[in-house]
Amino acid sequence: MEAADSALMKNIIVGTAGHIDHGKTALVRALTGIDTDRLQEEKRRGISIDIGFAHLELAPDIRIGFVDVPGHERFVKNMLAGAGGIDLVLLVIAADESIKPQTREHFEICRLLGIRNGLIAITKADLVEPDVIALVRLEVQEFVKGSFLDGAPVVATSAATGAGLEELRARLLELARAVPAKDVSRPFRLPIDRAFTIHGFGTVLTGTLIAGSVAREDEVELHPRGLRLRVRGIQVHGAPAGRAYAGQRTALNVTGIEASEVRRGTVLTAPGLFRAVDRIDCRLELLASAKPLKQRAPVHFHTGTAEVEAEVRLIGAAQLPPGGSGYARIALRERVLVLPGDRFIIRMFSPVVTIGGGIVVDIQPPRADSPERLAALERGSTAERAALLARESRYGMGLPELVARTGLPAAELEPFATLRQPQTWFIDPERLRTLAARVREVLRDFHARRPLAPGMPKEALRAAVMPAAAHGAGYAPPPFLLNALLGGDVIAEGETVRLAAHRVVLKQEEERAAEAIERVFYEAGLTAPSLAEALAKSGIEKARSRTVLQMLLKKGTLVRVAEELVFHRAAIDALVERLSALKGRKITVAEFKDFAGVSRKYAIPLLEYLDRSRLTRREGDLRIVL
Repeated sequence: MEAADSALMKNIIVGTAGHIDHGKTALVRALTGIDTDRLQEEKRRGISIDIGFAHLELAPDIRIGFVDVPGHERFVKNMLAGAGGIDLVLLVIAADESIKPQTREHFEICRLLGIRNGLIAITKADLVEPDVIALVRLEVQEFVKGSFLDGAPVVATSAATGAGLEELRARLLELARAVPAKDVSRPFRLPIDRAFTIHGFGTVLTGTLIAGSVAREDEVELHPRGLRLRVRGIQVHGAPAGRAYAGQRTALNVTGIEASEVRRGTVLTAPGLFRAVDRIDCRLELLASAKPLKQRAPVHFHTGTAEVEAEVRLIGAAQLPPGGSGYARIALRERVLVLPGDRFIIRMFSPVVTIGGGIVVDIQPPRADSPERLAALERGSTAERAALLARESRYGMGLPELVARTGLPAAELEPFATLRQPQTWFIDPERLRTLAARVREVLRDFHARRPLAPGMPKEALRAAVMPAAAHGAGYAPPPFLLNALLGGDVIAEGETVRLAAHRVVLKQEEERAAEAIERVFYEAGLTAPSLAEALAKSGIEKARSRTVLQMLLKKGTLVRVAEELVFHRAAIDALVERLSALKGRKITVAEFKDFAGVSRKYAIPLLEYLDRSRLTRREGDLRIVL
């Protein structure tokens, strides 16, 4: 299917859940004609060991992608690897066994992962009497009462005879039409569940595309390594495509890495946007069947296709009771790519059973956190979350950083920016007001100490108002931020900033020094004295005489032609007026020396000044008078 058609089709991921040997794989095969048991050991043992995939076009605009997960307790971690991105759950319960231990665990996992829609298939209906099916139906309805599957369709089926399959397809179609489509506007993210090599093509990475889209020839980034790869080809549900969209089972043929270097749990994203982390703050829910969770409890942490050993540090509580919910910090043994809003599962070390799960709230938490802060991040609107994170960053943050921090699309965040020029920037308005007040305070102090200075250099002002810390995110002020603090009673003149009320007022001896310095340059004409010689005749100490010189340069009374070469404005103006008579002529350096009556020491800097002023233009060894 071509990319354009694929974009118009709604893609829904359905995950199977249920106890071992309750017929999940057989049911998917009966619905789709695809055998999801791909491993020889799976076929030999007759059970699913790893996740499998199949697809079914229920309607011209609806495609179902099935993620068939293993039911055996030993393979629940593989089930978790397939659970990410699921829109609907197909809870499978065999008529001849009813609800079993892995039925309960899979169901709790789906609930903890925030799955909100699904249906129930009673399989192997051909093996029992109708009254047994009725009894199982009642047991199932009681089992899911009060949950997200309360009131969900319950369909009795048989993969062997085909009974109930048409009704199941019809129910799937109804639910698929009601489920919201995945957001393709969010940044591209593909958790990897398989990596293999195809002869003649190279490395292929597969997964369920949970956000955004990806096209052929796109550059992508593999996390947590941060390695950049190139997409050579794409298949969606086994068919070539130009682009893959959120909600689709996707296989990417990539360059830049060997399949043996990629493990399950890595994630492909848009390049240069996200970074893997080794700690998160979250809301954690403990199952009622679990034991109390104590501080620093070791757990297996599952998110997307990743499984990492971790330690739970409760926030604001000594322990979490069974069935309880609270905030926690999870310290991960390895870095993973995870974003706010992502769901996760935790399992005990021994015995290895699911004990809880939750939702990621913050991926760059401060050293010390509080339940109140996390509640604001978890429950706040987009504007409130952006404002909180910007407030915590000393000098705010740019749009790309906020997208990486929240996982939200740029278009959703941009309306809440504080500044939009020269780039989109988020900073607490009160912090801006404080910095603006500090600018005025620093300038007042500067003018008091340096009354003869026309203003304070911008870089010095920036360093005084917004000192950058040696390290730490958000502690390096962007260069443009100072400009946002100016205006009104603060005036920027080139690289100098002053208060509007500031005027250079010379004392009597400084006025005499200014007159003396100006006279020296005026009388010298185009044979200007050295700066040291001119300042020596000022009658005041060297430091103050240099300030007076800068004032004369600022006023335009004197003109700096080179670093150590200054002329009186009258001499330059007279030269320019005389030079206008030669307009259009070409002159040599020697001719200019004679014309100006100066030595080569002055001629070359003067010609370079005239070039910069666009009064002459150099062509080889000649100058054209413009």
